[in-house]
Amino acid sequence: MSQIQTPQEALLWALRDLEEKSFKLFKFHLRNNCMLEGKMLLARGELEGLSPVDLASWLISLYGAWEAMKVVLTVLRAMNLLELVDWLSHICLNDYREIYREHVRCLEERQEGGIGGSYNQLLLVTRSNPESADPSACPLPEQELDSVSVETLFNPGEKSYQAPPTVVLQGSAGTGKTTLARKMVLEWATGTLYPGQFDYVFYVSCREVVLLSQGTPEQLLFWCCGDNQAPVKEMRREEERLLFILDGFDELQRPFTTRPSPNPMENVLHRLIRREVFSRCSLLITTRPMALRNLKPLLKQSRYIHILGFSEDERRRYFSSYFADEEQARNAFDIVQGNDVLYKSCQIPGICWVICSWLKERMERGREISETPSNGTDIFMAYVSTFLPPPSDNADCTELTSHRVLRGLCSLAADGIQHQRFIFEEADLRKHNLDGARLDAFLSSMPFQEKTFYTFRHISFQEFFHAVSYLVKEDQSHPGKEYHRELRSLLDEKKKAENEEMTLSMQFLLDISKKETPSNFELKFFLKVSPSLKQELMYFKEQMKSKKHKGAWDLEFSLNPSKIRNLVKGIQISDVSLKMEQSNKKKSHDRNSFSVKTSLKDGWKKKQCPVVGKDNIVKTQKEASNGKGREMEKWEMQRPTR
Repeated sequence: MSQIQTPQEALLWALRDLEEKSFKLFKFHLRNNCMLEGKMLLARGELEGLSPVDLASWLISLYGAWEAMKVVLTVLRAMNLLELVDWLSHICLNDYREIYREHVRCLEERQEGGIGGSYNQLLLVTRSNPESADPSACPLPEQELDSVSVETLFNPGEKSYQAPPTVVLQGSAGTGKTTLARKMVLEWATGTLYPGQFDYVFYVSCREVVLLSQGTPEQLLFWCCGDNQAPVKEMRREEERLLFILDGFDELQRPFTTRPSPNPMENVLHRLIRREVFSRCSLLITTRPMALRNLKPLLKQSRYIHILGFSEDERRRYFSSYFADEEQARNAFDIVQGNDVLYKSCQIPGICWVICSWLKERMERGREISETPSNGTDIFMAYVSTFLPPPSDNADCTELTSHRVLRGLCSLAADGIQHQRFIFEEADLRKHNLDGARLDAFLSSMPFQEKTFYTFRHISFQEFFHAVSYLVKEDQSHPGKEYHRELRSLLDEKKKAENEEMTLSMQFLLDISKKETPSNFELKFFLKVSPSLKQELMYFKEQMKSKKHKGAWDLEFSLNPSKIRNLVKGIQISDVSLKMEQSNKKKSHDRNSFSVKTSLKDGWKKKQCPVVGKDNIVKTQKEASNGKGREMEKWEMQRPTR
């Protein structure tokens, strides 16, 4: 028995070990189970006449070795033979590790067309003396910074801890946190990252847990594996061999409170962060800086890493990878280099993607690129005005129009921000007069339980449309109390977080409130901002002047170029990088369904991805974790279409 190592050997041993009465009962339960699946290929008499060896061979030929083992485990649980179930789970655990790795590799390869291609490195830094440092301090004290590689994030260091310290990866919107987190999972699955250190590396989207109806630590593992027959009991016996990557703490429905969340899985994540469950596992959390104040009290030991985006050399490489046409790439990069705001903004991968998409669309339409953005808000305005459908003079026109779409996107974004929602149903879009299928420049779709959900292509777009929502209300003639109350609520929110990074919505609105910008806004979107609303914006701007605040991306932009170049020299070639694909490359799969852990209901049959099976939870829970919540952070080099 000690020499049994494979599912085939374990399955045969288990069936031969059953007593005659138990073996007959096993075949009775097996027949019922197979009939439910529609896979019973033998008549009752033929099944009853099978010996243990014959039955094992038949099951393996019908299901495959691992799927056959899961069927046997299901039947044995129904017979309450729990000791035998535990033993079989232990025997197959090593095999399951490899199957899970292959599952991750297979799904990623199918979604992104392979793991080769062009990559861009991200710059990661940490404090030389982290104990005396404010993790959200800005500007960063350059003399205290060291570059850090992904390979060393979970090194034990000089101190000894009862549990590994939690690694907090912080960066403003669009700096590549999600891309890096997912790339880490893939690199581990291919054996190039943390070899021999972790048995399992799990990616968890904090945004998407709201779609899960059940919430227990075991259900979290089932969801991460995409398999409700995963050997979770065995996994929990060796928690120190697990790594959880929680992506987007700031996007939890209740990230800033100790009260229980209405979502049960979100409560499990809070317990995980506080080390009340999986206390010995390794943990990495990504977040925007504005949520650090609320995250820090939950952590016992922690290590803070700043993600600063692209170096100067990587910006040029990004353009070369984005534009398939070399001349277009050179022209676009020349335009960016000629504008300090554009060039500096391209340090942020997300904004770099916005700029490339905007420039490429203008070039292909033969339009002159005359804009000279003076801040990040102008960049988003240029993108949005380029991809909005053209305005219509026909008031009765049912087709998409610029005004209708802009107002719909703004009201959807505002509703989401106010209720901490980042995933929307089709009914939500209809409520705001939007057709998600025709707005892929701004929205991404994701399937879940035979329904389609939508997210903004990136959180920065939702924040931008939230800010613009104050300017595109149907009736601007008497904003009065409503606008005053809404703007004051933003100011009150800022007061609670004194000296911290303002929200992107506030940053966008502050830029728009500048004297010269409202007229620019009116020209771009063919809208008229009423004098009374302009007065309200002036009030907002004056109030913000009296407050200490950090602008969005100040943290990333606070280093001078020479310091960044010195930090880049300390980065090893083996650092995890960003994958990109050419913008005009045709793909056989849905351009919006790419991720490390995406589960496509029909795709696994073609690729024979391990773990995924007919009775598992991939079709219900795991489809939620397909990574489309932060799509723009994957920087797929395929421009939006209209």
